[in-house]
Amino acid sequence: MPPPMEFAVDDLEELESRIDNFLKRFHSDDLRRILLPDPDGKLHFPLVIDFAELLDFDPEVAHILYDYPKDVLELFDAAAQRALDKFDAAARRDKSKPGDEPIEKKFVHVRVNTSGSPLECPEACPSIGKVRVKHRGTLLTLKGTVIRSGSVKMIEGERTYECRKCKYRFTVHPELEAGNRITLPASCKSKSSKGCGGGTFQFIQDTIICHDYQEIKIQENIQLLGVGSIPRSMPVILMDDLVDIVKAGDDVVVTGRLSAKWSPDIKDVRSNLDPMLIANFVRRTNELKSDLDIPVEIINTFEEFWAASRATPLKGRNSILKGICPQIFGLFTVKLAVALTLIGGVQRVDASGTKVRGEPHMLLVGDPGTGKSQFLKFAAKLSNRSVITTGLGSTSAGLTVTAVKDGGEWMLEAGALVLADGGLCCIDEFDSMREHDRTTIHEAMEQQTISIAKAGLVTTLSTRTTVFGATNPKGQYDPNESLSVNTTLSGPLLSRFDIVLVLLDKKDRDWDEIVSSHILAENTEEKKGKTGDAEVMWTLSMLRRYIHYVKQQFKPVLTKEAEIVISSYYQHQRQSGARNAARTTVRMLESLIRLAQAHARLMFRNEVTKLDAIAAILCIESSMTTSAIVDTAGNALQSNFTENPDQEYIKQEKKILTQLGVIENSPLL
Repeated sequence: MPPPMEFAVDDLEELESRIDNFLKRFHSDDLRRILLPDPDGKLHFPLVIDFAELLDFDPEVAHILYDYPKDVLELFDAAAQRALDKFDAAARRDKSKPGDEPIEKKFVHVRVNTSGSPLECPEACPSIGKVRVKHRGTLLTLKGTVIRSGSVKMIEGERTYECRKCKYRFTVHPELEAGNRITLPASCKSKSSKGCGGGTFQFIQDTIICHDYQEIKIQENIQLLGVGSIPRSMPVILMDDLVDIVKAGDDVVVTGRLSAKWSPDIKDVRSNLDPMLIANFVRRTNELKSDLDIPVEIINTFEEFWAASRATPLKGRNSILKGICPQIFGLFTVKLAVALTLIGGVQRVDASGTKVRGEPHMLLVGDPGTGKSQFLKFAAKLSNRSVITTGLGSTSAGLTVTAVKDGGEWMLEAGALVLADGGLCCIDEFDSMREHDRTTIHEAMEQQTISIAKAGLVTTLSTRTTVFGATNPKGQYDPNESLSVNTTLSGPLLSRFDIVLVLLDKKDRDWDEIVSSHILAENTEEKKGKTGDAEVMWTLSMLRRYIHYVKQQFKPVLTKEAEIVISSYYQHQRQSGARNAARTTVRMLESLIRLAQAHARLMFRNEVTKLDAIAAILCIESSMTTSAIVDTAGNALQSNFTENPDQEYIKQEKKILTQLGVIENSPLL
């Protein structure tokens, strides 16, 4: 344990003066804002200071704050309260604004924001699994995902006692590390009588100050762990204004003081010191991805790329798609479907106020060795937030939420779908899941919520998640049978997938020769160190930034011609005699809209054109093995990139529009 902070009187007064100067220079307006009348009637008010700003203004005070956060933060709170009292007194003396008399604010807490400071560097910001005894007592910043959120409780902050002998009053603070236990001194510490020696004390009623208290648990980011590593977790204590600002599934950066807490007393079990973080400041990072900060130069690169591809837009699109799983040859349809799934459409609210999801879902059905798992892992790398699991290793509780008992209280622990909220959930070996476990994700996929009633906890959690599944067919795939028969997946579950691609490993001598030549040539090029321009341009990091940018920047709207094409195709599939009842539902119409919007985003546009509608139809067609209107539909495994995609598109468009019969009927087309 670090030694207690001991300053001489002059040093302490000087430190307080320097803290006062810092608050006066940088946070006078914030303190005056706290004095404004508060309609919510809050008791505790945060004053957020920037550690990097303090480090520039007074490096010595910043270093003392890092070494002794508990004592120095108390000095900061006292300084903020003194400054607030001065502003309050000045405002009360000012009679020029009658009726605006400020309300006294007693509890101000200085919160330290470490964003952009050395405390968030990898050297000073260890992962949760690398926290050691040397970090105890220092100001520490940890990053993780909230996996458990406890209920808000009330806890004692301080009590006042009186010596029965000399009537000396003193304040006692409960020890948070010892289960909020109060320890009284052995004898009276009165300074006036130099310690009267009395050993009995009387509790003064109505002097208890209480605080809001909540315990959460954060876990290391799974994407940053190596293979075989078990993610570590740590309890975090939130108090006062910090309670209830995060929920299970949130990515957070927590700054606080590392301490330790005795484990509960259990018979015949040794009691240990468990590390815990007493939080000072909590920052949600769900929308603020530091590794996805897109500089202006990168945005200019995107705009220049599409300006150069204006004459042949589909060729430009295909060069982007070649960056997805470059080690796999061909599979154009799968790569296009992966890109559209990750980008997604626009969420909208219908007339009744019901939200219609914008995230598409995708299922790969294929023989072994067709690259399904590689696409899953590459998609997880492209997504800002992703969770990978397998059907055999997942239960319904592991996918949704688990009810756990901790310290006599039931709490909910987030599962894979909740942790992937706002991102991607990849489920490999989808057919290995038990039937009961598969039905639990019906609501999560369509309504994007999980309603639970476990151990007296009845609630609804948000799961705005894209589900990307992979499964093997049941035995030999029979093209004459429906998908439900070939995959043993129920119709309601299949209808929730926007894209279902079938990868059949057919024996084709010409195709095998092309693939083997590509793999051998790739190995030769790697030895020579040669790569094409498209491979250099669209690397993994560039693709991540591009997908993130187009999702944030573009909200495509359907044009009239796109509506006609989509509507005609939906009606054609509904009236087809050989239609698949599990796939041709109203959900297909919504899927077409989502995929068309995603394609418009991929093409760097803000409106959905006829081209986007045709591209969405071609994706849906690839899973239509019975009533396809395009000859190339069926096996997506042998779909390859064409030399002139723009010319090829003109032929496909004419064929599709002729089949749908919309050329003569619609003057718009």
